[in-house]
Amino acid sequence: MGNNITNEIKKRRTFAIISHPDAGKTTLTEKFLLYGGAINLAGSVKGKATSRHAVSDWMEIEKERGISVTSSVLQFNYGGFCINILDTPGHQDFSEDTYRTLMAADSAVMVIDASKGVEAQTRKLFKVCVMRHIPIFTFINKMDRDANDTFELLDDIEKELGIATCPVNWPIGSGKNFKGVYERTSHKVTTFTDTEKGTKEGETREYDLDDPQLEAFIGTENKEQLLEEVELLDGASAEFDQDLVSKGELSPVFFGSALTNFGVEIFLKHFLKMTSSPLPRNADIGEVNPMSEDFSAFVFKIQANMNKAHRDRIAFMRICSGKFDAGMEVYHVQGEKKLRLSQPQQMMAQERHIVDEAYAGDIIGVFDPGIFSIGDTICMPGKKFAYEGIPTFAPEHFARVRQVDTMKRKQFVKGINQIAQEGAIQIFQEFNTGMEEIIVGVVGVLQFEVLKYRLENEYNVEIRMETLPYEHIRWIENKDYDMTKLIGTSDMKKIKDLKGNPLLIWVNSWSIRMTQERNEGLVLSEFGRS
Repeated sequence: MGNNITNEIKKRRTFAIISHPDAGKTTLTEKFLLYGGAINLAGSVKGKATSRHAVSDWMEIEKERGISVTSSVLQFNYGGFCINILDTPGHQDFSEDTYRTLMAADSAVMVIDASKGVEAQTRKLFKVCVMRHIPIFTFINKMDRDANDTFELLDDIEKELGIATCPVNWPIGSGKNFKGVYERTSHKVTTFTDTEKGTKEGETREYDLDDPQLEAFIGTENKEQLLEEVELLDGASAEFDQDLVSKGELSPVFFGSALTNFGVEIFLKHFLKMTSSPLPRNADIGEVNPMSEDFSAFVFKIQANMNKAHRDRIAFMRICSGKFDAGMEVYHVQGEKKLRLSQPQQMMAQERHIVDEAYAGDIIGVFDPGIFSIGDTICMPGKKFAYEGIPTFAPEHFARVRQVDTMKRKQFVKGINQIAQEGAIQIFQEFNTGMEEIIVGVVGVLQFEVLKYRLENEYNVEIRMETLPYEHIRWIENKDYDMTKLIGTSDMKKIKDLKGNPLLIWVNSWSIRMTQERNEGLVLSEFGRS
């Protein structure tokens, strides 16, 4: 195999950033790009009044709300590596998109606000990382504000997320008193003085722990506290073990402030040493080696109308093996046909550029004329196989949706189907009727608003929504089950998905068990497979 291809793949690092809203993830992403020379000045992220929005937020509704709705993909080079960041929406209502993004990453960086610790959303995302056994790195951010006790923060992570932690560095003070971090392996202290916001470097200096100048800079009290904490730490925290990190059982922890840009580059350097090049993935033919010469990829996300001027749909693919060349002929397994991927591009937020080549670990977006679905496999003609599907998460909120103007039936059906294909909403119908009655299921209620907004703005269709009381859904595993004979509960409704698969929804959770007890041989599942 071409040495060049192997070398290119070895340089790749693909990770997802996960966090609770407002933990500073977007700022951290911008600082990474700054080090990679991809942007010159970190944009203003928060101020809604300013016209410069964070590089990674591009959809209209995000600009109005100041939240990242869709995961964006950013690529940059640093220190001889080619790094792909998958930025996930932190807002709890976008968990479905976030889960899928995690399927395309080889490791995850968890950003935690030092004054808040682990928050609810982080837990949910974390479960997906654990389910996939991918390495998890923790960046405790906002040390430039008053932070919780450092030991308590670590304790919180271990208790809440059930993973051991190993601090790679240790903070000295927080808030106005934040002086820097102590590196545990080199026993050196990197000190920090705040500089102009947005410039590349705060003033940093490195001291040995016993350097008298260090004490002069950080003060006797801070120095004594540091020595005390380091001693405690050496007795209490887990030893660093690369093997456990790789298995996702031990999280290396770093401290810093993305806003003032302290500790970000230190983190990046360690992260690159501790992570691996692209990992193999499971398919129906067994594990597929990323270094294999044959190109293969899977679709993990579909995004419509990324550009208001062109009604377009982009299918995002994670390349799993080999090298992609623009213009090469590939095979779409689910569509059972050969094709050429049109307008292959990589994203630098809104700036798209067409790519000539890409390698395992990279993410490419290709023009989708409406043929791809989430979870589809693309491989070389003659090498047919399919990657494991991506689980569909159970929606927790349901609503009946109707268009106001009956003349706009066509746009309505088209719009709602396209938005459903992106996977943000799931659409169902009453079990025995046609398309007249559409029931929408979402993981988070904010998606209802996004749906309404997008149908009006992108498809010019006004809708009425009536929320339904159902909260629990199950797929029926045994496809041959006779639905007409099914004995349900009074709070149950039979529905079907677009492929005609039967599903059941209930208002009360206990009704699920009752339904199972009343119907012998009925097998229910919490996940659908795409």
